[in-house]
Amino acid sequence: MSETKSLYSEAILDHIKNARNFRELAEANLKSHGINPLCGDTFDVYAMVEGDRVVDAAFQCECCGISMASASIMTETVKGKTVQEARALYRSFEKMLRDPDSVSGLNADSGQMPMLELIREFPSRVNCALLGWHTLDAALDGRESTTLES
Repeated sequence: MSETKSLYSEAILDHIKNARNFRELAEANLKSHGINPLCGDTFDVYAMVEGDRVVDAAFQCECCGISMASASIMTETVKGKTVQEARALYRSFEKMLRDPDSVSGLNADSGQMPMLELIREFPSRVNCALLGWHTLDAALDGRESTTLES
């Protein structure tokens, strides 16, 4: 089966063509710039956190489609979550993608994230899917920039 047929489902293509929250979030109180030096993808991730809850999230990027789709799903999924819940989602997602023997820790609170599970079958695309999440994690830590190393 070719990568194009199996990796780019209609739902993934929809997130690429109609990325949700692809915008600058002027009222963001947290922001980070992320880069994947291996491919050159770059991200700016914005979060508005009130108390311990992510009330809004957005991103801008110069990136591939998988990065775009993953970040689109990420911003939809973390809205309304606590910072701790958002971080737990990232950790579960990263473990699922990096450990082919792991059982998905994603559940009903994961929104559309399970559709990204098949990316683990394409190891060269894992960092693409993780860059936006890694950059959000950096923003939640108060770090202005981050680099995703393999």
